Amino acid sequence: MASPSPHTPPSSGWNDDVPDDGNGVRSDPPAGARAAVEELLDEVEASTEPRPLMAVGGLEGKAAIVTGASSGIGRAVAVALARSGVDVAFNYLGSDDQAHRDADVTEQELAACDVRIYRRTVDCRRPDQVNDFVDRAVQHLGGVQILVNNAGIGRDRALWRMSDEEWRDVLDTNLSGAFYFLRAVAPYFRAQEYGKVVNISSIHALKSEFGLVNYAASKGGLISLTRSAAVELGPSNVNVNAVAPGYIRTTRLTDRVPSEIMDRAREQSALGRLGDPQDVAGAVLFLCSEAARHITGVVLPVDGGHLA
Repeated sequence: MASPSPHTPPSSGWNDDVPDDGNGVRSDPPAGARAAVEELLDEVEASTEPRPLMAVGGLEGKAAIVTGASSGIGRAVAVALARSGVDVAFNYLGSDDQAHRDADVTEQELAACDVRIYRRTVDCRRPDQVNDFVDRAVQHLGGVQILVNNAGIGRDRALWRMSDEEWRDVLDTNLSGAFYFLRAVAPYFRAQEYGKVVNISSIHALKSEFGLVNYAASKGGLISLTRSAAVELGPSNVNVNAVAPGYIRTTRLTDRVPSEIMDRAREQSALGRLGDPQDVAGAVLFLCSEAARHITGVVLPVDGGHLA
């Protein structure tokens, strides 16, 4: 390919379609056009709240279990499903007032969608609690066709300083908890020969960073669990997939992660921004829909091109 002439002026990007004057020099656009572009940019920058997701057809009348749905990604997924006509059972962990207030907000948003709701505190690390919750949710909602394993925690620390408890808590919640829920719904899915499972993993399962050895191991294990379960449940017409979010603007992220790491994440994103919980919810909706009926055992990054 021929290299550009050294006398060719660099492109200004937004006025590349303006003809030059015959000497290779582009004229400035009319003042009105420049003002319109600047107004549009101001409008985009001022829009900090993501728009609600549109409902996805074909999900009406189904029932879903969404774990860890009192806030953040879990809440966004639960509400997106409800807006598509899905009855929702969700669990959360925490005995303090804030945990219950967060769950109240989720329940209120679900109730606005006029769907059936079942809510309870459940420790995902306790298989007896998981089994009881799933059975009661099925009774309350009249069945279950969708499972979204979202519940997860982080206990970040350098591996040589990490305690046994910090290691176990993260692995038991993020990986074992997902297994317990998957095992509990499997008999229902196999009996009806239908089911959709979406596990919320992380891009840190694919490219880790310092201090995340327990979190990365748990999310990497979740990807392997996804692929193995897809093979075992595939003959029963059950799709099992994973979504791997990047840096998503949740309270847990903005409260715990230093601003310099957030800035670096924006710079490393091909889109130059952090994601919102609704971005992850959109991917989950797709994988739960019949548009994805021939997709199973895959990991879908939702990271704005962080891994690109």
